[in-house]
Amino acid sequence: MLIIPAIDLKDGHCVRLKQGLMEESTVFSEDPGAMARTWVERGARRLHLVDLNGAFAGKPVNEAAIKAIVDAVGGEIPIQLGGGIRDLDTIERYLDDGISYVIIGTAAVKNPGFLHEACDAFPGHIIVGLDAKDGKVAVDGWSKLTGHDVVDLAKRFEGYGVEAVVYTDIGRDGMLTGVNIEATVALAQKLIIPVIASGGITNLEDVKRLCAVEAEGIMGAITGRAIYEGTLDFAKAQNLADELNG
Repeated sequence: MLIIPAIDLKDGHCVRLKQGLMEESTVFSEDPGAMARTWVERGARRLHLVDLNGAFAGKPVNEAAIKAIVDAVGGEIPIQLGGGIRDLDTIERYLDDGISYVIIGTAAVKNPGFLHEACDAFPGHIIVGLDAKDGKVAVDGWSKLTGHDVVDLAKRFEGYGVEAVVYTDIGRDGMLTGVNIEATVALAQKLIIPVIASGGITNLEDVKRLCAVEAEGIMGAITGRAIYEGTLDFAKAQNLADELNG
């Protein structure tokens, strides 16, 4: 079980949002590269980056900060990135810059053909991000709820060849209310590809609960606000996951 630190980028700074609201942001660091190094030094084996401005603008905005993170990590661990990725040229540029996995979210839901093309063009490098509330998928920085069932969409995209699904329960993200284990397991059980849980992880008890269901197909969990506000000690969390699941 990978515990994956999130670095959310807004205006070149590391921030966290509450329930995806840009006006509800807290700046945690003005040096994204240094923040990335901190997590690597504490034992992170993957990083999760989000270009928040990009997610809302529909195009990359924080590329300078992203390059600073890639330079700071120096290829030591994989980096996955989402936010504002809408075309193949952007994917190619990010992969050339040293990003390991590109996460396609809103564009996958609105334009499934683009996701299919991306999987064909860059096999092994595409992850789909599905954000849901009460089982229905949300798009455009969580501002719009669609009628799409998250399990149905995930199974469809699995057929395209995505590497994994990042599943976020948007009712819990950034709220420190615990992971929606039941919904995450329900999704993972329907898929062959792994699921990465996101949204709501708060403390070591959440890590224990996730490790208990890892065999259902949950390969990792993304954590942000908890590790920045101190309710979760990242190094202890990864060590605990290693102890429980080997």
